[in-house]
Amino acid sequence: MKANASKRSSTRRRQPGSGFVNAHTHLYSGLALLGMPAPELPPATFLEILERVWWPLDRALDEGTLRAAARYYVADAIGHRTAALVDHHESPNFIEGSLDVLADACQDLGMRAVLCYGATERNDGREEARRGLAECRRLIEHNTRPLVRGVVGLHASFTVSDETIREASALCRELDSVLHLHVAEDAADVEDARRRGYDGPLERLIALGALPPGSILAHGVHLSREQVRRAVEAGCWLVQNPRSNAGNRVGYPRALAESPRVALGTDGYPSDMQAEFLALSRAAAANDDRGPHLLDRLDAGRRLIAERFAVPVESLGTHAAASPNVDEIRREAQEAARRLWARMR
Repeated sequence: MKANASKRSSTRRRQPGSGFVNAHTHLYSGLALLGMPAPELPPATFLEILERVWWPLDRALDEGTLRAAARYYVADAIGHRTAALVDHHESPNFIEGSLDVLADACQDLGMRAVLCYGATERNDGREEARRGLAECRRLIEHNTRPLVRGVVGLHASFTVSDETIREASALCRELDSVLHLHVAEDAADVEDARRRGYDGPLERLIALGALPPGSILAHGVHLSREQVRRAVEAGCWLVQNPRSNAGNRVGYPRALAESPRVALGTDGYPSDMQAEFLALSRAAAANDDRGPHLLDRLDAGRRLIAERFAVPVESLGTHAAASPNVDEIRREAQEAARRLWARMR
């Protein structure tokens, strides 16, 4: 399949005038392209990339830098014709109120969004996880913004205990919500689940009752075809993130072809969905992954958003946002980035 032909075919299949959907991203990464310092030791593995790049960044975020990052990311997304996004957030030193910052940025700039806090135990243990889940609860229960919906989030299976997964499961049932988390992005997630006595992270989540229908599983790179079919049976969405997967050198998710519910995300890369689809086309060709399922991944994001907002896909239309003042937002972002890099150092 030729990349350009794939792009044209996918564009024809979308509703006329409709915008793109970014089905998994991280607004907190919005400042990363504005001079983010390189780690002192270059990371060699996926876990080292997290430990030396992204986790120091999210720990350094405060209210002001998060607001600037979110506004900059959303403004750039609008410029790339993104109409809706599904965000997965972490800022361990600014948890309470963090989702309001993201929600306000999306509502103010006219971006439809599904938000969650990715609860984790990787810094302060179970108390950190409880605070993250409480932030999800607060948004779900109290949000009144018409363009925003909240869901329950976990960072990834390998950064939480069974107890935290059970609490997330109970919260989903109580609030009639779904779960959004990273699943099998790297082999380390699979190995962790097996050390805990499960066949893999998907089986762990299913065993603990944490995957209500409609849950959003980012990546799935290291899921087998049988496991993807199990995710289909559970009614889950999967989200492929080609540029991120290539950048992190975690592999290519051939098995996702088993699911009709695979959307396309950027995992924190800029929300240029046409660039993401071109990356998908190239990676698919390099991995002999061919077929009509690839053409559906941009459309699948629209179905995901329609499901979360409980509206027909046809009613989504294009984003109604006026063009934001990008120059002003960029100036604010550059100033915030300087503060953020100083804290990281």
